[in-house]
Amino acid sequence: MNGTKSQPDWVREAWSRTTAKVTRISGRIGDRFPHASVQGEYKLEPPYWWTAGFWPGLLWLVYRETKNEALRELAESCERQLDQVITDYYKLDHDIGFMWTLTSVARHKLLGAEDSKRRALLAANLLAARFNVQGGYIRAWNPWREGEQNAGWAIIDCMMNLPLLHWASAVTGDPRYKHTAVRHADMAVEHFIRPDGSVNHIVIFDPETGEKVEVNGGQGYGPDSAWSRGTAWAIYGMSLSYHYTQDEKYLHAAKRAAHFFLANLPEDSVPHWDFRLPEGVPAYRDSSAGACAACGLLLLAEQVDGRESALYRSAGERILHSLYVNYGAWDNEEEEGLILHGTSHFPEGKNIDVPLIYGDYYFAEGLARLAGYRELFW
Repeated sequence: MNGTKSQPDWVREAWSRTTAKVTRISGRIGDRFPHASVQGEYKLEPPYWWTAGFWPGLLWLVYRETKNEALRELAESCERQLDQVITDYYKLDHDIGFMWTLTSVARHKLLGAEDSKRRALLAANLLAARFNVQGGYIRAWNPWREGEQNAGWAIIDCMMNLPLLHWASAVTGDPRYKHTAVRHADMAVEHFIRPDGSVNHIVIFDPETGEKVEVNGGQGYGPDSAWSRGTAWAIYGMSLSYHYTQDEKYLHAAKRAAHFFLANLPEDSVPHWDFRLPEGVPAYRDSSAGACAACGLLLLAEQVDGRESALYRSAGERILHSLYVNYGAWDNEEEEGLILHGTSHFPEGKNIDVPLIYGDYYFAEGLARLAGYRELFW
């Protein structure tokens, strides 16, 4: 394991258990697309679902360490299945970044595969085409039902899709992709990150004029609440924007979100699904928010110096350690998820208090970073 001699025993142990469990459950999941574990078994979604990249991304994380060719073949099959999504699916949206970064970009970075480079560049072009020049934002979703109007909707999650555009500029030498990513990130600093570091989930613009119209609570409790996974997207997404641009405003935004997140964690360092819940609303944990935030904090720790760096790194380690010790499903062979107690969408009553594939992915990515891997798929 890369860098194991300087790592705590629990990191080596957690990574060993992660690789063993991913290898075991790959026997049933295969080259399909899990989302949430229901009664111990991952529910599979069609390849156009937004989470389609996380299972192959998890396979690539494990393959990078183990060189298990069976896992490589599964990840490559998942990637090939996404070809049809590009050509046949009307609702392909901003989650293009999540889907092709953890499949095609990951494979290109690891293996230098030319066909993956081509796929990822096509995906980057489709993502850039969603940019609204009037509002300076990448449109989130297409209408999910007839008559729905959401051309002016942008969401904080999209910060994690921007690395696909930065990668495309790097490999082509064409700065247009990067310019799009920068414009969207600038908009997010202005309209999504609140002064106290909490984060809006959905901001709605007039798609014709670009004027901000309103804020929507989305997957948080309400417009003024503080959805924890949204804060995690901001921590990691802004840190990644700083990673690619070295623009200090993204670093400051990441810090602001990080301090809000850390100040509102409960005793076990794993967040509730929303940091601002009124009395009587169930305060389920969201382990996926903790795992994603931990990855962002570890990257943030590399971008600052001294005591500040130590603060972010120790916080990221503390979250991951708690997820491993208190939320891990290592000894339960009846549970396919790696970490328990994720909350996908409380307002819609969907996938509450269950393992989530993106929580599993970010947990494994965080462990890999603690183990010394510096190369990011993002």
